Amino acid sequence: MKQAVMTILIVLSVAVSAEARLQTRVVEYRHGGVVLEGYLAYDDAFKGKRPGVLVVHEWWGLNDFIREKTENLARLGYVAFAADIYGKGVRTTDFEEAAAISGKYKKDTDLFRERTRAGLTKLKSLRQTDGRYLAAIGYCFGGTAVLELARSGADVKGVVSFHGGLGTEHPAAVNALKASILVLHGADDPYVPPEEVASFQEEMRKAGADWQMILYGGAVHGFTNPDAGSDKTKGVAYDEEADRRSWQAMRNFLYRMLLQPPMKKRR
Repeated sequence: MKQAVMTILIVLSVAVSAEARLQTRVVEYRHGGVVLEGYLAYDDAFKGKRPGVLVVHEWWGLNDFIREKTENLARLGYVAFAADIYGKGVRTTDFEEAAAISGKYKKDTDLFRERTRAGLTKLKSLRQTDGRYLAAIGYCFGGTAVLELARSGADVKGVVSFHGGLGTEHPAAVNALKASILVLHGADDPYVPPEEVASFQEEMRKAGADWQMILYGGAVHGFTNPDAGSDKTKGVAYDEEADRRSWQAMRNFLYRMLLQPPMKKRR
């Protein structure tokens, strides 16, 4: 009995030790005189520098949902950095306020791109990051952000949009895209109508982009966020299966885009 208890304690100790390797912290940085407050996560069980993934938040701002996604990326071996588009302390849970705050960036594409790029620059500057291997992912508002980052010609291997807006005031120029693009989209998303989807696809074709789009049948806007509830008639709802499938699609995509010599864990 005593031996069994000791074995359990050892297993628990190993599990706690492994979890303790996940390092997180708030990171302040600036853009245009505005103080921004990002969130960094990485697993120090991996040696040396590693690929970096930028994460861009929904229109609510950088919240627990995005911090969790950032930590999950870190557990996969990436340096994950959640950008702050809005500025330090600018967060909301109010629909109308979120629409107003995000609208500022949607109306000013240059500012939107520059603020997103500021997060990428900060990620690249971190001592843990291998700047040769960078990617960006985003959710809703953040999905739009990473697509604009790609359109701007940012030097990233790939971008992934989860239920993001696909329209833009400044379509990608021919051969301007350095990033491969993955769009993960709810097939029944009323906020991104078929016309917008078709326009985006035509933009990608004209630009000569390396792009792919996966549609999830029955999924609507916000399908990755449990806080969206389950009522699809509202146009925004969580879909567990689409969430699982899209995360796996992202994992496969990032693995291909950020391939480098195998990272070794400390023994």
